Amino acid sequence: MRGGETVRGFAQRHTVAIAVAVTVLARLPALTRPVRADEAGFLLVAHAWDPRPDSLFGPYWVDRPPPLIAVFSAVDALGGVTTLRLLGAVVAGLAVLLAAAVAGTVSGPRATVWTAVLVSALLSNPMIDVVAVKGELLALPLVLGSILLTLLAVRRRAWPLAFAAGAAAALAVGLKQNLATGLVFAGVLLLVTWRTGRLPGRSVAALAVAGAAGAAVPVLATVAWAEAAGVRLSTLWDTVYGFRADAARVIAAGTSDAPERRAWILLAIALATGLLLVLAGPFARLRELWHDDPPVLAATVAVVAVDVASLLAGGSFWQDYLLALVPGAALSAALLAGREDRSGRTMRGLVVAATISAVAAMACWLVWNATGHQEFNEVRTGEAVARSAEPGDTLVVFGGRADLQRVSGLGSPYPYLWSLPMRTRDPEYADLTALLSGPRAPTWLVEWVDLDAWADAGVPELRAAIDERYVRAGTTCDDHPVYLLRGVDRPPVAPDC
Repeated sequence: MRGGETVRGFAQRHTVAIAVAVTVLARLPALTRPVRADEAGFLLVAHAWDPRPDSLFGPYWVDRPPPLIAVFSAVDALGGVTTLRLLGAVVAGLAVLLAAAVAGTVSGPRATVWTAVLVSALLSNPMIDVVAVKGELLALPLVLGSILLTLLAVRRRAWPLAFAAGAAAALAVGLKQNLATGLVFAGVLLLVTWRTGRLPGRSVAALAVAGAAGAAVPVLATVAWAEAAGVRLSTLWDTVYGFRADAARVIAAGTSDAPERRAWILLAIALATGLLLVLAGPFARLRELWHDDPPVLAATVAVVAVDVASLLAGGSFWQDYLLALVPGAALSAALLAGREDRSGRTMRGLVVAATISAVAAMACWLVWNATGHQEFNEVRTGEAVARSAEPGDTLVVFGGRADLQRVSGLGSPYPYLWSLPMRTRDPEYADLTALLSGPRAPTWLVEWVDLDAWADAGVPELRAAIDERYVRAGTTCDDHPVYLLRGVDRPPVAPDC
């Protein structure tokens, strides 16, 4: 018996280690891929970071918390995109390891292995994303670490662990402001633990206070930084949270059908990767799981519900937003994958299907890139602008393509590197029109999308300013116009498409 247990333990440990290694290796091909738009934007914001009373980051504007930009500032100082991609590989591997630890704490060794394989499959599937490194990925170890620490704190009645869990959960929010997963899990777990009589009210209260104190540390540290940097607290709040309400209204009022199209694609990806079915698992077995472990089940259901609602409320539906659902998937697998009944067999079958999906998608993605079919028109256009530009030139990309901006090597006098901030904070393009008509007009202007792509308001004035101040000086790979300021002599832009 002992020999059999030793063999199983050895196999389990090595399976988790293999899952971690596979996840890291799956992201290494990203080292050969050009910078993606969000990565480039965050690096540009971090590089130019100069906080002011009315501007959290200075020259460029982005609706992200300061801790995320601080991470990108460190990455920028340590090598830029290559360092960022290596960091992403390490973070993904760490997320698999922590997910396995969560599963072992919830259900034991068998669930550990299956949960590690599931999270590895999800983080290694190109249909979700194996290239870009952003807040959703960087926050995963913090979310999963917070969940693990919360579980251990409750089981051991240890307030230091609860304090650490709160701090980790709040740090995750500092990387992506809607990732309150760790806080939701802790709150519901403690509440149900108390209501079901598993811990006395005094112990639960002590853990809750410790967790709240830990969560307060990153928040207070951010507020203290803002005060020291001279940033108004209203600016901090409006940038990180206030903007989201305004942006939601802009998305809802938009004439483009792109968000709806991306929503259907996102749903297809969630099904094809197995993620959606895994998340549905606990909901299909609520009664039996409640009998086994009410606190963890309730916390898992709350996490899945809140994270899905957060994704839907965002309205943009980019595919890598599915990364925020990975902790919920890990908890779902942890609850079911170790069981001997039909629900356990079903969950293990879903993990196998998710693995097959990841392997097939990775094979297709590698062949697609190796044969040169993956187009990077933004990067090629940025390189062409860089060849034609001279020191001191500046560039504005209408529609926001931060990857083009960064590859060009040119700064922008316009603060919006993304389309949504531009549409929300400069809705009728009055600021852009004034910039193009004034003394700080950029040397180059790329019309990456049509001027009337989202609305007609302000477009005639913007078009008039362009016609008056600029001449056409080439095209992008997609035949969008590239303009040069009148009176400036530069070679035409000719991308190598």
